[in-house]
Amino acid sequence: MAVKITGVIPHSPAARAKIQPGDVLISINKNPITDVLDYRFYMTDIHLDILLCNEAKEVRTVHVRKGEYDDLGLEFETYLMDKQMGCRNKCIFCFVDQTPKGMRSSLYFKDDDTRMSFLFGNYTTLTNLKDDDIQRILKMHISPINISVHTTNPELRVRMMGNPSAGEKLRYIKMLCDGGIKVNSQLVLCPGINDGAELERSIADLSALCPNLQSIALVPVGLTKYREGLYPLRTFTAEEARQIVETAERWGERLRKDNESRVVYASDECYLLAGLPIPEPEFYGDFDQLDNGVGLVALLDQELHLALSQAGSYTEPKTVTIATGALAYPLMERLAEDVMKQYPSVTIKVEKIINDFFGHTVTVAGLVTGQDLIAQLKGKDLGTELLIPSTMLRHEQDRFLDDVTREEVEEVLSIPLRTTGNDGFDLLETILSPVIWES
Repeated sequence: MAVKITGVIPHSPAARAKIQPGDVLISINKNPITDVLDYRFYMTDIHLDILLCNEAKEVRTVHVRKGEYDDLGLEFETYLMDKQMGCRNKCIFCFVDQTPKGMRSSLYFKDDDTRMSFLFGNYTTLTNLKDDDIQRILKMHISPINISVHTTNPELRVRMMGNPSAGEKLRYIKMLCDGGIKVNSQLVLCPGINDGAELERSIADLSALCPNLQSIALVPVGLTKYREGLYPLRTFTAEEARQIVETAERWGERLRKDNESRVVYASDECYLLAGLPIPEPEFYGDFDQLDNGVGLVALLDQELHLALSQAGSYTEPKTVTIATGALAYPLMERLAEDVMKQYPSVTIKVEKIINDFFGHTVTVAGLVTGQDLIAQLKGKDLGTELLIPSTMLRHEQDRFLDDVTREEVEEVLSIPLRTTGNDGFDLLETILSPVIWES
């Protein structure tokens, strides 16, 4: 499959080789180019023989010499160079299926594109792949890949994912690990289904693939109030969450003796639901599972206090409000207190936003909507700025999940809206703005 070139960056190696928009890229050094993975892998060489076909159907070869890993300078219609692959599964816990009607179409797209795992850290189930796809990954030796496993019991995986090939595709995990590909895995746990004895089995099977199987995240299922007609699921009790934590720590202690890390980690949500203290940052090794909420609390706490130790004086009077979800509320309150102790002129109000939109079982800050912010903060004295985590907004940072814009929130609440990343230095800098850092 050839790919049409839509643009050529001026002064790039491709421009110097007189490659034109409208040309079709067929191969690089005799390797067929089908998508972004092929393109990025094969363009890294210093000497490139590029086979092209122009709009007149004339085939030619151009020779390019460039620095190793320098970008060739070609642009395509889409980043992936073809269509993003959707999900073929019908998981009993799928969050997209629990999304209310009437929202923007992109929120209903179920991504299961393995390329997005390599490029952006998305999780993939492997059910879209064939043996040839695995061989391509092994040939390119690209790592890491993030895999949604859920269970290593083939029959149970088929039932949980609603895909007859889901069990058979488990063999790809071993093929990848045996081929030297680093794998991060996640198990979305559902009470009475893949916890308990099934969880023990999954951890045992996956840990046998260490060290290339480098992490296993245990994540409790997320449920909204929009589950009519869906598989009957419930949230974990505090005692069940404690059992998940106990299982993760027991296995982690065992695996730590033979690996550079504990490998198995319960998400922060498990600890908070169980009423247990979050482990120290050292517990989480290289923080391979931050996007799954594993070690996020410990890292944010550590970074914020490191930032405080390096920040200089700040004496300007200032009042700001931090809006967050129910899960992070206790942490943000404590961090705000620590900032105010060091900077008495600063007042930080922390507001817990209850998720009326998706339901009260949804407690993470990233799923707070604009309309819930407005409804619960309207009329309150919020100070001079309202701070929210950037995860509340879509990638472009302009809209919330419910399509309410940040400008609409600012207008209704009559306050500037500022975003902060999941980083302690960024949080302190956003609160004080600007921070004078000590040299």
